[in-house]
Amino acid sequence: MQDIYQLNELFTQVQLQQVFPDGKTFPDCLPRFPLDDINKRYLAQRGLPSFNLAAFVHDNFYPPVVYGKEYKADVSEPVQKHIEELWDVLTRMPDAEKGSLLPLPKPYIVPGGRFGEIYYWDSYFTMLGLQVSGRVEMIQNMVDNFAYLIDTIGYIPNGNRTYFKGRSQPPFFALMVQLLKEEKGNGILVQYLPQLKKEYAFWMTGKNELEEDNTAVAHIVCLPGGALLNRYWDEHDTPRPESYKEDVELAHEAAQPPTDLFRNLRAAAESGWDFSSRWFKSPGHFASINTTNIIPVDLNCLMYYLEYTLSEASMLAGKKQEAFAWSIQAAKRKTTIETYCWNERQNFFTDYDFADKSLKDDITMAGMFPLFFGIATASQAEKASIVLHTKLLKAGGCIASTETTGQQWDSPNGWAPLQYIAIKGLEHYGMHNLAAEVAKRWLDLNIKVYKSTGKLMEKYNVVDTDLLAGGGEYPSQDGFGWTNGVLLKLMQMYKSSFAEEAN
Repeated sequence: MQDIYQLNELFTQVQLQQVFPDGKTFPDCLPRFPLDDINKRYLAQRGLPSFNLAAFVHDNFYPPVVYGKEYKADVSEPVQKHIEELWDVLTRMPDAEKGSLLPLPKPYIVPGGRFGEIYYWDSYFTMLGLQVSGRVEMIQNMVDNFAYLIDTIGYIPNGNRTYFKGRSQPPFFALMVQLLKEEKGNGILVQYLPQLKKEYAFWMTGKNELEEDNTAVAHIVCLPGGALLNRYWDEHDTPRPESYKEDVELAHEAAQPPTDLFRNLRAAAESGWDFSSRWFKSPGHFASINTTNIIPVDLNCLMYYLEYTLSEASMLAGKKQEAFAWSIQAAKRKTTIETYCWNERQNFFTDYDFADKSLKDDITMAGMFPLFFGIATASQAEKASIVLHTKLLKAGGCIASTETTGQQWDSPNGWAPLQYIAIKGLEHYGMHNLAAEVAKRWLDLNIKVYKSTGKLMEKYNVVDTDLLAGGGEYPSQDGFGWTNGVLLKLMQMYKSSFAEEAN
């Protein structure tokens, strides 16, 4: 079936002329008539003196639904009640395939705003809040939807849109399954073992193609000595349909070939950090993005946990030899992460540029993932906590990175998932006071913005808490799935100390 983004000239002109202010809008539209008929009319009418592209588009396409647009919060009510109401507002029911939307068999929660589809890594943090709310069946629904995507596509795409095919997002499926296990018992791990294996196979595709002169294939990189780590990658090397104009314009500034640039942009989109200075070759220069040359510390921690979960699930399934093999694989990866991603200069975990054979010096919140997963040694965790306290922690929580570039995953912005990873990582190593301080600053900011605007935002300015977050390819969105989830979870974790006072 043809998609809107495959309409060639019509699609290109709509995006380059910015018929819609947001490049994501047109790919998400629903055609009023068969796309072939619309395209024929366009080709016949485009040269007429009276032709108006915007009018043509609005006559031939329905705009996408904006979730939560009509909802108005009562800020006199506690934020917990607001979130409980939002779960229903942000729920999407299963439906037939429409436009670019990939149908899912069960209900699910969307982030909100321009994001009217499910997103992979967002959903884990949304589920944390669903667990606090006692909405276990919605967690089950969402895990089942992701299992369905793995079974039908072979992996979980960035989101359930056709134009996201070709890339995934940070692999949080194992954490989702473990979360569901907390509610429904060990049998859950056995139930989803086939999908856990399939997801692992996706991230390790091309392993047998690695050679001495071909050390990187798809998502896998072979390092000296034969150790394997993962990188972000996308099957395609064309402009992203949802950001077509931005990608094409950036190509005019880039020294690298357009196909390389587009793949690097897509790979960064797969990382969820779209965009951040951590992917740049030259600090502050977006056009120098080189995501595919970088081994991200957070991705490899997630892959470690996937291997760990596969070992646990295999043991529960009575497959002891498989369980042992998975545990060996996880142990190897843990050692390799420590070898390649612990940065002695920075006393922090950082990404590794395998093309340059050097550690990057960017201080980002990705460096807290080894604490979250218990990979760091006690000494490394202590040093990392000092860096977090002195360089990343600000008035409203932790900045995504220490660089200020105008990109949304850099300073001054803070994001809910990164706060949660840091807080849980610090708690894991017994650094309870610092964890509580990060949580308090983040909760205070979330609730302050809620009381003044009636909204929970996608991201926050944690440096100047009187300003809204900015940067990125679109305005900051409200709703917002993962902010809701992390806020509820942290309020539950710290309810006896300060969270209730905030209301």
